[in-house]
Amino acid sequence: MIVNYHTHSYHCHHAAGTPEEYVVTAIKNGLEELGFSDHVPYPFSNGHRSGFRMEVEETGTYVDEILELKAKYAGQLKIYVGYEAEYYPAEFEAMLRNIGKYPVDYLICGQHFSRNEYDGYYNGGATEEREKLAEYVDQLTAAMQTGLYTYIAHPDLFNFRGDPGVYREEVLRLCEASIKYDVPLEYNCLGMEGGRHYPRPDFWRLVAESGASTVIGSDAHQPDRTGDPVSASRAARELAGFGIVPGDRPRLRKPVL
Repeated sequence: MIVNYHTHSYHCHHAAGTPEEYVVTAIKNGLEELGFSDHVPYPFSNGHRSGFRMEVEETGTYVDEILELKAKYAGQLKIYVGYEAEYYPAEFEAMLRNIGKYPVDYLICGQHFSRNEYDGYYNGGATEEREKLAEYVDQLTAAMQTGLYTYIAHPDLFNFRGDPGVYREEVLRLCEASIKYDVPLEYNCLGMEGGRHYPRPDFWRLVAESGASTVIGSDAHQPDRTGDPVSASRAARELAGFGIVPGDRPRLRKPVL
């Protein structure tokens, strides 16, 4: 693993460690590039507060801290300012206007909730409803259509427990969008190491069948997980079991704000 663009820190209020601690670990583990992707601040129009992301007024502090590290460790590690940002269509433009006040290098899409969070549902909750799975795929497809996302984080987060035939149809539809819009799908090390319901073997067999591009992401919430070589090697072996060779350096898409 030579790059990791899925990195959290204390800024998102549910991860541990300062950005510099992640930088030091990344250098120790031989990474060439490190992108920070704390959960994007969303200035929700109805005043909703998530509790698992930085507040709007904290955006500048987050960016300043990363830029200071970028200068301090120049020559040792390439460092990028990014965000893990859900695609909430009714609130998306306001979010972009806020982060666009500061330097930003990329976005990744981790669609934790469908619709607009405050009127939707958590996608990791078990369900047998095809309508919800289809809505998840539709929303990720719309996110990819914006052209603003570098990749899709933990695309198999949606916890569908219904008809395998339905799951196949909808996942292949997601893979088709991934290919069409050239947005890779992430094999998530946090889910793998944490024994979560993802990565899902049935999902990744379908990714292999489709030929969609794949990347490995640490999804580090603690400094010692940043580009961890043991975890990355395990992820590569598991992907190889599906016949997938992950890309080592996805193309960063700088958001046009």
